[in-house]
Amino acid sequence: MEAIKFGTDGWRAIIAKEFTVENVARVAQATATWLLNKTKKPSVVIGHDCRFAGALFVETASKVLAQNGIKVFLAKGFVSTPMVSLGILKHKADLGVVITASHNPPTYSGYKLKGNYGGPLLEDDIHDVESYIPETNKHDIDKLKLETFEKKGLINYVYLENTYCKQIEDNFDLKAIKNSGFQFAFDAMYGAGQNVMRRLFPEITLLHCEENPMFDNIPPEPLHKNLLEFSELIKLSNEIDCGLAVDGDADRIALYDNEGNYIDSHHIILLLIHYLYKYKDWRGKVCTGFSSTVKINKLCEHYKLKLDIVHIGFKHICGIMLKEDVLVGGEESGGIAVKGHIPERDGIWNGMVIWEAMAKTKKTLRELIKEVYAITGSFAFERSDLRLDESLKNKIVEKCKKGQYKSFGKYKVKRMEDLDGFKYYFNDDEWVMIRPSGTEPLLRTYAESHTQAEALEILKVTYDTLMKS
Repeated sequence: MEAIKFGTDGWRAIIAKEFTVENVARVAQATATWLLNKTKKPSVVIGHDCRFAGALFVETASKVLAQNGIKVFLAKGFVSTPMVSLGILKHKADLGVVITASHNPPTYSGYKLKGNYGGPLLEDDIHDVESYIPETNKHDIDKLKLETFEKKGLINYVYLENTYCKQIEDNFDLKAIKNSGFQFAFDAMYGAGQNVMRRLFPEITLLHCEENPMFDNIPPEPLHKNLLEFSELIKLSNEIDCGLAVDGDADRIALYDNEGNYIDSHHIILLLIHYLYKYKDWRGKVCTGFSSTVKINKLCEHYKLKLDIVHIGFKHICGIMLKEDVLVGGEESGGIAVKGHIPERDGIWNGMVIWEAMAKTKKTLRELIKEVYAITGSFAFERSDLRLDESLKNKIVEKCKKGQYKSFGKYKVKRMEDLDGFKYYFNDDEWVMIRPSGTEPLLRTYAESHTQAEALEILKVTYDTLMKS
């Protein structure tokens, strides 16, 4: 069988091509081997999202784990990634497994690993698990019966959605949000967060809150191009003050204002820092990924908060959250964690913080953004994912490594940083970044400028320059 490699956030592959019962069993066996080497009586919380055959793959992994004598807490129904991470703490488990490909196209599935602290398994441990993956699957999955393991007490069904909803009810003033006078909307993108919001806010406008494993052929990534229907719904309503969207496993976030304008993760990170510091009087350092806006630096300088900039991949932010007092940890992709919760990305939780901010301050989303802009200045961020021939992609990356790009059109490079990808600064407020994806065959390009038009222009001239390579 083919080698299985873990990327930025676990293993992802195309269903029925590489992501098969046989290969899931191999990864589950590696997980079991790793766990048994670390602890005598390990336990695992496991669940799946809304993707095709999620129940089949999660049962496969559960059977293999149980066959190794590992106690399994198997989630009933589909669940979000944050539900599994929270469930690890509630059940005092040693590990979490989520069968999900998060925001990837519907043809993908994946296998995420979570540590006993309720966040992404750290890089060294992920590499260790990967090293134990056997060349072939030696389990006859059909002969392993869930009922047999249930009777032995090795498989126990749990209701993680109930646990998660109670956690939100215990930590947010939902009554204040509902009585704020603001009208809210939610787009689940056909993902695993759909039932939570239906339970907590049955009266709000809900979109794509039903099961559709093909996600209506739109990748469940909360980017504006994938949320046009949600944006149009808000525009036409003339009543909705804020729209919240989350990705397929509900750990990433996007927002819309009352005019249907997309509010990206950079603005959300800034809003969270601003609200938690200024209005809740919370403290702690800020941690963000390499592709995030430079405005975070300015806001942290203003509030005298320490800022750590780390490699892309939330596991790096999680590693810092486990050791230090972090107020907000987030990255460009929409994965954000805040103090007072698990060290995990959680789109719905962060949405509740923003809705609470609106309710408590009695300010609209735009008014809160203007408060941030008064400190940082306004800005716009754009991203373009380029599907290129592998040889061209590798050629571009090599030229980046050798420092051969001195300008992109009229934009002259003043300095370059290469912590994780290649970030070319034209001045203190404008830059472009080039980075190969860790989970898909893509070359990602990112740009920040004063306006959306200028950011898009930077991406265009960057593309033109790269195509001449």
